[in-house]
Amino acid sequence: MELFGLFISLALVNNVVLNRFLAVCPLLGVSKNSKNALNMGYAVTFVIFIASIITYLLYHQVLKPLKITYMDLITFILVIASLVQFVEMFLKKTSPEIYKAMGVYLPLITTNCAVLGVALDNISSKYNFVEAMVAGLAVPIGFTLVIYIFATIRERLEIADVPAAFKGAPIALITAGIMAFAMAGIAGIV
Repeated sequence: MELFGLFISLALVNNVVLNRFLAVCPLLGVSKNSKNALNMGYAVTFVIFIASIITYLLYHQVLKPLKITYMDLITFILVIASLVQFVEMFLKKTSPEIYKAMGVYLPLITTNCAVLGVALDNISSKYNFVEAMVAGLAVPIGFTLVIYIFATIRERLEIADVPAAFKGAPIALITAGIMAFAMAGIAGIV
């Protein structure tokens, strides 16, 4: 039950985008199309989940025993960059249309602060291995949920009668703010 609470907390209540304001760049950049938003969510989920496992093991099995924990940041960045390269090569080979649709936002997963944030939070929160895996799954699922909902709203806003001054980024930011308020309301329930 404790792991379920951790999952709900990280996916909804302490959502990486709407509560911690990490990963806002892909939220605004890839969310014009719900299909692209889902593809980005899948890629981020894969990278964060695998990075959580690898970085946890590297920290506890290599860095800590060698007393070089100060190298955690650079180590985690190298792991994340390698995983993103793998995802990019995989998509380019197996699904060129998704690769092309995601464009520059795919390699930008490397600089997505949510990916690094999860790896660092797993260590600073002193999660055990199972909790780190739950966090590595909950955070990107929450990200995917938010980016997909946001994309579907933006698709509807494209055909809505929005005042000219609010078209594009202004209405997108207002929408993100309203979504953040809605997610904050869940905090009282959970």
